[in-house]
Amino acid sequence: MKRWYWLLGLLLSSLLVGCGAGGASGPHLVISGSTSVSPFTEHLAELYQQQHPTEQVDVQSLGSTAGIRAALDGTSEIGMSSRDLDEEEASQLEQLLIARDALALIVHPSNPIQALSLEQVQAIFGGSINSWSELGGLDETINVVVREAGSGTFGAFDELIMEGKPITPRALRQGSNGSIRQLVSGDPNAIGYISLGLVDETVKALPVNGVQPSVEHVLDGTYSFVRPFLYVWQKGQQLSPQAQRFVDYVMSPEGQHELGLQGLVTGSGD
Repeated sequence: MKRWYWLLGLLLSSLLVGCGAGGASGPHLVISGSTSVSPFTEHLAELYQQQHPTEQVDVQSLGSTAGIRAALDGTSEIGMSSRDLDEEEASQLEQLLIARDALALIVHPSNPIQALSLEQVQAIFGGSINSWSELGGLDETINVVVREAGSGTFGAFDELIMEGKPITPRALRQGSNGSIRQLVSGDPNAIGYISLGLVDETVKALPVNGVQPSVEHVLDGTYSFVRPFLYVWQKGQQLSPQAQRFVDYVMSPEGQHELGLQGLVTGSGD
């Protein structure tokens, strides 16, 4: 019997130690918001956690408006936005510009169209041009893909490119830049728009009004379809030590260089 109690005690002790080790964790930072900013924040969070292995950074893709609300109500210490704050939001939130991003019009790599004017883009997304043949392309219906209303990307496209003109109800709405890229990369007749930093070999970015979307052209001012990437938090709030360390890393030369490598435009142009 004594041996049984001894074995039982040893087992319980092992379980307690195991639970303690498994449940132990360092500081936990929650950052939520823009699905455009999220991939870049996730990339920086991975690098940051390599340098701070006891800390955890949880990045949640919810959309710009949801991220702003999360920062306002304290659900997330830091929110992410890919649009400018409105007057009421700006009165309640601190905002940090971590980089700038250009919107890029994308088509399938096989699409023979090589460039569009702003008027043609507005006509395509507005629904008055419905076939690629009207633009010198194939006699195929144009499949328009856009972001969901309320996202920072949709707001930037509506303001910078559509200039408030309505978008055709035929447009297929998607919840992230990644899903738009995936759809366009698999459909020779599709057109959409994504963050310049997310353009890869699976899609073709089109010049608009003769200007190719690029970091160089954002910096020299010739490509004007540009939006801010922001971190926001409650005004007057002192960030937690971990949040401040992460923000400092993002704004450091190393962090800004990484964002530049990902196709964003930083203060230094890296």
